[in-house]
Amino acid sequence: MKITYINHSGFLVESGDCYYIFDYYRGELPFLDRKKEVIVFCSHFHEDHFNPKIFEMLDHMGMTYQAVLAKDIRSRNHLSNIKITYAYHDQSYELDHGPRVDTLLSNDSGVAFIVQTKEGTIYHAGDLNDWYWEGEPEADNRRLTAAYRAEIRKIKGMHFDAAFVPLDPRQEAHYADGILYFLENVDCNAVFPMHYWEDASVIKRFITEYPQYKSRIKNTECAKGEVL
Repeated sequence: MKITYINHSGFLVESGDCYYIFDYYRGELPFLDRKKEVIVFCSHFHEDHFNPKIFEMLDHMGMTYQAVLAKDIRSRNHLSNIKITYAYHDQSYELDHGPRVDTLLSNDSGVAFIVQTKEGTIYHAGDLNDWYWEGEPEADNRRLTAAYRAEIRKIKGMHFDAAFVPLDPRQEAHYADGILYFLENVDCNAVFPMHYWEDASVIKRFITEYPQYKSRIKNTECAKGEVL
């Protein structure tokens, strides 16, 4: 598999016969081989995770594609002439000539994706994270933490080749709570931080503060066709 970072929480994963695009928000796509199909994944309706412009871009490039969209997108966007699978949480989907897709329930909106391909297994968190916010009611923070950990425990016995996980500097002292819990509980070869609002220094900060995870944490900004 080859991993290309697009922007924010958006990634392109290339396999031998398919492209997988996750949570396109903005940014340019690299050259795509028209012989390969594209599967577009959108974890929820927030505009920094779902931008229907991606379909115009793929049309312009002459690509064949289908989409897997979280169910909360259905009522907010009217997409025609696109093959769409609407994804509900805690469900499994077998795509035609494609991968198996499983979902987790986000503790914010929509779903997280588990995509099992011929070449490896991918995790994309969407907005599933330990959203602890200073100044918010402690009961709310505890609820969000408990919900996050309950979902991650569902995948504790799985192996992932690549995972895309939030590392959000807006959470200040709690910026790493979610990714730490993921690293401590999930077997994954390569973890790409995302959702850091163009503040890539947070990746270096994390590696400096938690050097024991340096071998597994990738510099997302450098992922321009990185081979796993």
